[in-house]
Order: sequence, then C-alpha cells, then structure tokens
Amino acid sequence: MIKGKEAKPHVGIFGRRNNGKSSFINSLAGQDVAIVSETAGTTTDPVKKTIEVPGLGPVVFIDTAGIDDTGELGKKRIDKTMKTLASIDAAILVIAEDAFGGPEEMIIGKFREFDIPFFILHNKSDIKEIDPSLKDKLSADYGCLVLDFNTILPKSNEQIIAELKIIIPESAYRPQTLIGDLLSYGDTVLLITPIDIEAPEGRLILPQVQVIRDILDNDCIAIVAKEKEIDTMLKRLSPKPILAITDSQVFLKADASIPKDIPLTSFSIILARFKGDFDSYLKGTPYISKLEDGDKVLILESCTHHVSCDDIGRMKIPRWLSNFTGKKLGFDITSGLDTPPRPITEYKLVIQCGGCMFTRKQLLNRLKPAIDAGVPVTNYGMAIAWVHGIYYRAIAPFVKVSKTSLEYL
Repeated sequence: MIKGKEAKPHVGIFGRRNNGKSSFINSLAGQDVAIVSETAGTTTDPVKKTIEVPGLGPVVFIDTAGIDDTGELGKKRIDKTMKTLASIDAAILVIAEDAFGGPEEMIIGKFREFDIPFFILHNKSDIKEIDPSLKDKLSADYGCLVLDFNTILPKSNEQIIAELKIIIPESAYRPQTLIGDLLSYGDTVLLITPIDIEAPEGRLILPQVQVIRDILDNDCIAIVAKEKEIDTMLKRLSPKPILAITDSQVFLKADASIPKDIPLTSFSIILARFKGDFDSYLKGTPYISKLEDGDKVLILESCTHHVSCDDIGRMKIPRWLSNFTGKKLGFDITSGLDTPPRPITEYKLVIQCGGCMFTRKQLLNRLKPAIDAGVPVTNYGMAIAWVHGIYYRAIAPFVKVSKTSLEYL
C-alpha cells in the first residue's frame, strides 16, 4: 500500500490579500501555523502545513499569496500561486465583505481548467455576513457550497471538514495498491534491482521500496536479487515467481533470463499504471518509431538529483532513442515542476519518469499540457521497453496484448 506522503491530499487556500486565508488555516489547525498580519501581502510564497483532519488523516493545506497582488513582485507572487494548482486535489476560495469579481472569476476558471473541486468561504462574517443574493448567485453560477465563516467563532469548522470529505477524491488519501490486484495470498514476486553508480548509498530507490512494501502488505513474498544473480535465484525458487519486476535499465538482461511463462515488467511501468496517464502512455509510446531528424524530445524528471555519467534520464534514454531511431534528435530535460524551456507544441514526444516523488494529481497535471496539445507522451520504462523490443511483454501483466490492439484487463 502507498501511504505517508504519497497518500496525503493537498488543499490550496486562495483569495485576495488580507481576506484571512492564513487566519483560516490557523483556526482549522487550532494553533498559529501561518503568519497573520493586517498588512496586505504578508504571505509571499506558498506555505504548506500538514493538519490532521478527522476522517481524512493528514491533509496538506497550502496557504497562497493574494490573487489580486500588484506590481512586478506581485506578479511573481501570483505566478507562484498559480503553480500550486498542479499539485492540489481540492481548493477553498476565501472571499470577504461580499467582494467578488475579476480575481475570483480568474481563479475559478483555473480550478475548472485543472479539474479541481472547490467551495467558497465567506470569511470575516463577524464584520459582515454574506449578502443572501450574492450567496444564491455564487451557488447557482458555480454549483458549489458557499459558507459564512469567522475565526472568532469558527463554528463552521465541522461543516468545512464535512465538505472537504465530499470534494477530495478518495484516491488522494485512501491507501492504494501498486500490484495487489495481480497477487494472491502467498505468491512470490522476483524483484531485480541493480546496484550501480546511480543507486543511493546504503539503500534502495523509492519505487523498489514501495513495491516491496506493497507485496508484503498483500501477504506475499518478495525475493530481491541483482541482475547478475537472476539465473541462480530462479534455479532455487519453487514454485516459480508469478511475476518478475526489473529496473528498466536492465530490461534486456531480465528479458533474456526470465522464462517467457513468467510475466515481466518494470518498476517504472508499475508506477506509470499506478499514478500516470496509462492510456496516453500506451497510445504515445509507439510514436518513438516515427521520430525524425531534428525532432525535439522533452524528458520530465520528478526530482532533482546528482547527475552521473550513467544517468538513466539524461544519458541512457537519449542514447537509446538516438540509436534505435537512427535520427539526430534534440533533448530537453526538466526537473520537478519546472517549466520546459520551450513551448510544449515544439516537442514531438514527452517522456515522463515514474514520478515516485509526485502525487498522482501532480503527475497528471504535469502531463496535461502535452496531452491537451496532442503531443505523444510515454514513460521511462515503457520507452525503454519499446526501444529494446520487449514493449509488449512488459505491458502484458496489465493489458491483453496484440500488436494491433490493447485491451485492458
């Protein structure tokens, strides 16, 4: 099961300067966790605070800068606020003193663009309760709950929590399984984990740890070996593993060593199905064979890390794609949630890593501009499997495969 950081829902708090966003978070937390001041613009950068919410567990609330900020610095603050939209599962729009206009319409438009559920909180009701006609209009126009609230008598906290339980999708906080649907009690799974210069000192990489935990949570047996020990390990295993999972960079060795009657896939492909846009990956991967001279490929990493001479995303994948296609390709690499260096429409293919450091919402929103623009997208593991000629075997554990169609299990 994926728990902890991966299963925490993220809720963004938006509104004009001095509408009481930080005060609201403090009230919900029952303590001063955000800086409060009567000076407009006190919150300059998005600030995250994890609060335990009954029925939801830990929820990450993101206090953002005012959406009505002004000046050159104000524009930069708003830009940072807008970037949080890619990482949230739900939003609360805070208004005050019946003020509703352009800034609020703009941010609601963004909520809809990113498919973010939200409700409206009319704060400072101790100064002025919301005009009933405005409340009715907002409810009718946007189809969302509108609540009066004040931090002096925060009687609406229970209703706020109840509404959050409604609008936050369960996938954002319920423990999810990576491969539990493929397993039965007592099954054995073989994990192939190279220990090379990219492996972190003294530990496994996060996807490997997550898969091991998922196997154990499903009352099954995880056997872990390096690629050099595959043959020896298979001779010792009885009954044989019901699934083999490999690091993508040793796909060829794994494919040669694992008998064809044992399903084989990779950690990256498991993550692609779990939190990526698997449909789009399946459609986009074959476009690798259509790349031409001069085409640009965007590689998306989910984290920043030390780059080695053997780096999978920055060195190996560009080399494998160039060798496979025989074309002179251009590659851009973008880490985290950074903006690509050129418009997304200039790329002929986007390759996303497994995204072990992203939430599902973050990863889907990371891919959204490319998918909306019709740019093919794929995933590290799926791209590597394609160029090594083992793509259909690698996705077979999750789809019924023929070379003309893919039918989901």
